[in-house]
Amino acid sequence: MRRVLLTVFLTLSLAAPSVAQLRVVTSTTDLADIAGRVGGGRVKVTHVSEGYQDPHFVEAKPSFVLQLAKADVWAFIGLDLEIGWMSLLLNGARNPKIRPGGTGYLDVSKVIPVMDVPTGTLDRSQGDVHPLGNPHYWLAPANGRRIAAAFKDKFTELDPAGAAGYAQNLGTFEASLTKAAEGWAPALASLVGKPIVAWHTSWRYFAAYTRVNLVGFMEPKPGVPPSPSHLAGLIATMKRTGAKVIVMEPYYDRKMADLVASKTGASVLVLPSSVGGKKGLDDYLAVIHHNVTSLAKAVE
Repeated sequence: MRRVLLTVFLTLSLAAPSVAQLRVVTSTTDLADIAGRVGGGRVKVTHVSEGYQDPHFVEAKPSFVLQLAKADVWAFIGLDLEIGWMSLLLNGARNPKIRPGGTGYLDVSKVIPVMDVPTGTLDRSQGDVHPLGNPHYWLAPANGRRIAAAFKDKFTELDPAGAAGYAQNLGTFEASLTKAAEGWAPALASLVGKPIVAWHTSWRYFAAYTRVNLVGFMEPKPGVPPSPSHLAGLIATMKRTGAKVIVMEPYYDRKMADLVASKTGASVLVLPSSVGGKKGLDDYLAVIHHNVTSLAKAVE
């Protein structure tokens, strides 16, 4: 019996050689989804923040440290999005591969044309301004392509044997994005020039993609709660421009947005900014589709 089992084991081992898996940890669900699509069966992906969380504020749990200690790749949004918690995790993990200069350290922002890079002297009076630029770039599909290409390059560098598969997976992802965008074309056409308001500057890349006219923000400065005087000015701007939609993420308190909406006849549109930010939106394309079509319907 032992001889039979040994023969079966050897036969299976020879017939199906094991594939080395890269262990990938990402800071967000969006990066995780794209990494998984590019890596396929040659990568094992986990993520730190959830799609329903504000990625600026994440608890540095011991379980994340353990994941990073074994990781081959640490991929993050960058531009200081994770500044409040990333160093705690990397220091705890003690993994040289995923520290700055390591082979698995992937700052995805390096492949992105960054918006809102501030000039001049910065201080706290300007709010939570990111000195390196706006980090919410994944909400533009063109940057989704850039993210996928960055993963293909990194995975190929670390696992040359999988190069052909990574290239094929990238092509499949890009084709899916192209086809999806063709379906969004009518919705995108209806959004051009439409005035809207957003809670936070996180919607700047998405606004540029949809070509809506962002006439104002609920926050007077990034991360600063709206004051009565700011709200009065915003209400006047919305009445002047005809803005009828206020866009915001689900993790912000919508009380003030509802107040402004009641004064202007606008509606508050809560949109997920990441994969998993709303039940059923479990991949990157689904999030973009939901946000484009929902906004188009709201501005009708």
